[in-house]
Order: sequence, then structure tokens, then C-alpha cells
Amino acid sequence: MWASATLALVIAACGGSSPATNPTSSCVNAGAPHHAYVVVQHLSGTSLQKCVGFAEDTIDGQTLMDQSGIEYQAQTFSFGKAVCQVDNEPAQFSKCFPQNEPSWALFIQTGGAWTSASSGYTDAKLHDKEALGWHYVQAADPSPAPPPLAKQ
Repeated sequence: MWASATLALVIAACGGSSPATNPTSSCVNAGAPHHAYVVVQHLSGTSLQKCVGFAEDTIDGQTLMDQSGIEYQAQTFSFGKAVCQVDNEPAQFSKCFPQNEPSWALFIQTGGAWTSASSGYTDAKLHDKEALGWHYVQAADPSPAPPPLAKQ
């Protein structure tokens, strides 16, 4: 399970602005008929949420991350993109997944519940009221908890 979670992390994306003390929410393209969310939980436990409105039936994870305005850094590997930094955490990195260091776990929220992502954020197709969730977790955590549910 940890290997698939790690792979999901590696393929995942990054995003960020400064960490919030409490979950905060704002929406880009709020007047659109559909809305998807990005929820970020830092190692400290602080969290951040952004909403993106979209007109199509789905929005892909790459577009959702890009339009959310959350700062992120990703690297491209042979298997796809990997998330290295979200919302400026870690502050600096030279290696996307340093051994025995925290990394980003990716989750998908559908039907009001999180599941661990089985692929990377660029493969995610989100529908109305679904979310990408990022949780920065210790490498020693074999089953990381998801971030807080998106507040809609």
C-alpha cells in the first residue's frame, strides 16, 4: 500500500500559497455551473482550500491545480509528473522524494469521502463537487490520513 501511495505522491502535483491557520476557501470562476476543490494539509496540520469553477462535465487535475492559484512545483519522470512542493512546503528541495523525508500524499474526494489516489494528479478527472487532496506526511507513515474534507 505504501508503494502505491508513494507512486501516487510521485505522480502527484504541487501547489501553494502561505499556510493558513484554519481551512480557508475561495473560488476562481465562481459563477461556473460546476466546482472542484483543492485541499492542502501541511505537516503542521494547517490547511488551505481553493475552489475552481468550470463549465465542462469534468476538470483534469493539472488544470485544477493550475487554476487554483496554489503554488506548486512538479518534476517530470518517466512515469509522469511528481509533486515536490505544495504551498511552499517544503521551503526548498533539491530532490523530489528524498529518502526518509516527508512527501505529499494525494487523495481524491468523491461522494463526501477521500480515497488514496491510484494514479497521479495529471490523470485525475474531477466532476462537480469533487476534490484533489494533498497531505504532507512523514515518510514513516505507512497509511497517511487524508486532509480535511472540502467545504462546499
